[in-house]
Parts: sequence; structure tokens; C-alpha cells
Amino acid sequence: MEATLTAWITALLAWLALPTVGLPAVFIVALVSATLLPMGSEPVVFALVKADPSLFWAAIAVATVGNTLGGAISWGMGYGAERGYERWQKHRPNNPRLLAWLERFGPKACLLSWLPVVGDPLCAVAGWLRLPFWPCVAWMAVGKAARYFVMTSFLLWVFPGGLPGQGTV
Repeated sequence: MEATLTAWITALLAWLALPTVGLPAVFIVALVSATLLPMGSEPVVFALVKADPSLFWAAIAVATVGNTLGGAISWGMGYGAERGYERWQKHRPNNPRLLAWLERFGPKACLLSWLPVVGDPLCAVAGWLRLPFWPCVAWMAVGKAARYFVMTSFLLWVFPGGLPGQGTV
């Protein structure tokens, strides 16, 4: 059993290896990292761009799409959780400051979905509060695209030879 699991994990990692399957790997990691799972996608984007600088804009675009889709999934999870909770409890969550802030900014608050720690739960809260889906997704995409552009450009500037310990790609 353990040997089978090890072989499966090794095969999965080989399939996701950069740059062999670079853009699909960037998409998957960006999507998963935008859910409530603790994961970061910037190192994967940076590694791919270091391996093939011609993929800079493609990597930014694919990471943005994957991360935005992950944010949309979080929005849907929040929406579904709120509906289920409402059926059981017959009332909405009561955090006056958070509700007032989100009601004031509405879907534009999803622009902050790029922030570490609070960004992914923010997408779920937007769904919970039933903020309009497509405007939320659009603001998520803007914030996430800006983050990937800035972070990848910054890492390329600070580490022109690659991340420490990364070795030659």
C-alpha cells in the first residue's frame, strides 16, 4: 500500500514538473492556493518564468485565471454554507463592522482577495453575504492579476539567478 502511494505521488509530481507541464501546473497550484487550503502559488509562477522567460505573460494570465477560479469556488462555498446555515438557524451572521464594511464596498471588496491570510476567506464571506457573483469575480481577477504581475516582476528583479536553493532549472 505504502509503495503504491509513493509511486502515485512520484508520478503526480513528475507530471506536474516544471517546465515540462509548466502552465497546467501553474493553473492547478494557483487554483488550489485560492481556496481555503494554505498554499502559495507565486514560487511556482516564478520558477516557470525563470525556466522559460518567454512564458512571463502566459504564466501571469494562467495563474490569474486559476486563482480567480479558486476564488469563485470559495465564493460558491460561502454562498452554499450561508444557505445551509440559514436553513438550520434561520438568521444571518451578525458581525456589524464586517457587514457594514462589505455592504459599503460590495463586490469591490473582492479586489483585496489577493491578500495573504484574509483574501481567500474574503471570497467565501462575499458568497456568504450573497454579493453579486460576476462583479465579485471581476474584482478578484483584477486584484489577483496585479499581485502576480508585481510579485513575479519583483522576484525576477531581486533574484535574477533564481530563488536561493532553487538550483539550475
